[in-house]
Amino acid sequence: MIRKLLIANRGEIACRIIATARDLGIETLAVYSQADREARHVRLADTAVCIGEPAAARSYLDGARLLQVAAGHGADAVHPGYGFLAENADFAQACESAGLIFVGPPAAAIRAMGSKREAKARMIAAGVPVVPGYHGDDISDARLRREAQAIGWPLLLKPSAGGGGKGMRVVTQAQDFDEALAAARREARAAFGDDTMLLEKYLQAPRHIEVQVFADAHGNVVHLFERDCSVQRRHQKVLEEAPAPGISDELRAALGEAAVAAARAIDYRGAGTVEFIVEDADFHFMEMNTRLQVEHPVTEMITGQDLVAWQLQVAAGLPLPLRQADIRIDGHALEARLYAEDPARGYLPSTGHLRRLHWPQGHGVRIDAGVDEGDVIGSHYDPMLAKLITHGRDRAEALARMRRALAATRVLGVATNLSLLRNVVGHEDFARGGVSTGFLAQYPALAEVSPSPPREARLLAALLVVRRAAEQAAAQARQITPAGSPWALGDGWRVNLPGRERLQLEAAGQSYQVVVERVGGELRLGDGGDDEAMVSARVIDDAAPGRLAVELDGRLLQLDVDVEGDVFTLWLDGHPWRFTHRRPGDAAGAGHTAPGSLTSPLPGQVIAVNVTAGQAVEAGAALMVVEAMKMEHVIRAPADGTVSEVKFTVGDRVDEGQALLVFDTPE
Repeated sequence: MIRKLLIANRGEIACRIIATARDLGIETLAVYSQADREARHVRLADTAVCIGEPAAARSYLDGARLLQVAAGHGADAVHPGYGFLAENADFAQACESAGLIFVGPPAAAIRAMGSKREAKARMIAAGVPVVPGYHGDDISDARLRREAQAIGWPLLLKPSAGGGGKGMRVVTQAQDFDEALAAARREARAAFGDDTMLLEKYLQAPRHIEVQVFADAHGNVVHLFERDCSVQRRHQKVLEEAPAPGISDELRAALGEAAVAAARAIDYRGAGTVEFIVEDADFHFMEMNTRLQVEHPVTEMITGQDLVAWQLQVAAGLPLPLRQADIRIDGHALEARLYAEDPARGYLPSTGHLRRLHWPQGHGVRIDAGVDEGDVIGSHYDPMLAKLITHGRDRAEALARMRRALAATRVLGVATNLSLLRNVVGHEDFARGGVSTGFLAQYPALAEVSPSPPREARLLAALLVVRRAAEQAAAQARQITPAGSPWALGDGWRVNLPGRERLQLEAAGQSYQVVVERVGGELRLGDGGDDEAMVSARVIDDAAPGRLAVELDGRLLQLDVDVEGDVFTLWLDGHPWRFTHRRPGDAAGAGHTAPGSLTSPLPGQVIAVNVTAGQAVEAGAALMVVEAMKMEHVIRAPADGTVSEVKFTVGDRVDEGQALLVFDTPE
């Protein structure tokens, strides 16, 4: 049995592996980069060792350094998690050569499926249907361009190595092919060290269905049913569920048999995921991920099994704990991926300090988190914060629990996709089940957040401002006036008139005015000055930190709040509204950049500069590419014009809002 396990990963998967290893009595050894010194997985592990600089290539992807740490600290096994080196055959072979147990498949199996071209050929030989496309040996730009014309549009550019949507591009017309190919190669090279590409026909309305397989060293291979992963953005999964809704028993059996056949064809061992594209009753093999997947918790929830424990037991040479006939489906499960990103801004990753973090609780709710309140979210790694998983007796119950769980989640300090997730699970098409991979593209409004806070939120924000101002005024007055003096009250009192003031609030770039009036001991709020629009408001209880019981116009509310300087955040019906109190003379908004400058949309690293100073370009031309959290962001020319200055070169780090280029347009 494994005694000491090195976990060659980070985030929620590292935390999950640590928890399971602890349950099995296995000592854990975590590694971390300089950027992750205070990370949650470091705090949870028995021992943690720094392995290098923040860049993944100089830390988590440094296989030689990982093996040195394992040898120096007495580890007898390495768990790669998913991502980084999880599907690196050379690393798996190096672990075996060093006498370490690699918690994953044999290197030969990784190589067989690591090349999507080879994988397609093996699946065709095994009788598994594949998506039409080009998987040949000649992967030159010219050959791919010719094959693309032959396949037709739209088509999918796909890296032969790696997964997770990195380097994938949908091309809908010939004139976009060259730029998409260059970007796909660049991203694949950065993520996997290999820019080999293949082409596939892009199906218009498919579902993404994958099957969890497991194999041991004793010839046993089983599947643990399927997952539906069709809710995606940029080919990356957002929400998954198991079992797949609307799948017939016959199709379910056929998918499971095909997945087991795929695993047997490459002498597989350990956990793996066979991914299919499904349209109606037809399915096509896409790829096999030779690792545990992010969405494995939904499979655990419907089967009652700990798949990480299965991995560790199989890696130690033990047989699978169950045979196929003993694996049953119990109920339904959903998983929502909570990312530090802003869907309303094209899913730009977000960085910052997690000032507030609250997870939902309750029966049928599970949280796999890689962060704690107080952590700092940087730009070096994947932006996933946590996975919210719910389970129910059927899909309706699991979905209801997911809606409640998302409504109860609180995150403050970074932008998140929480509103998007809530919109998805509340959409009638998703509620019916069986949406295609084009679901989010079909309903772009799901990614939007209403820019206008409701009147109730504006009035509640004003109540918070008044409450905080009164506390500050009273505290200051007590220092200079006798106790009990009326001059120690900050209540806007005026002779023979009700106390009245106008507050200026700003939210989502818009300004709002709220009238605050005090009549006797009563506080009244309104958008205007007439009596009919004014409503009563008061704080009933503020005993719990960050939570207030308030009464607004006779309605009792339990309000989650956060105050930082002049910024007031409140959650109303599960949605966070962020207001800034503008005082007279305040300058609105943030800083300004020089006219004509093109700025970075987020903190990151410049990975491509396509122009030089003085170069004339056309509108839409790709000028520079910034990478952050494993995603590329292209800076394009806003119009025909000339690049008069290039401020950064490849490899430079940039901050959000920092000017990258200066662009001049004709008069």
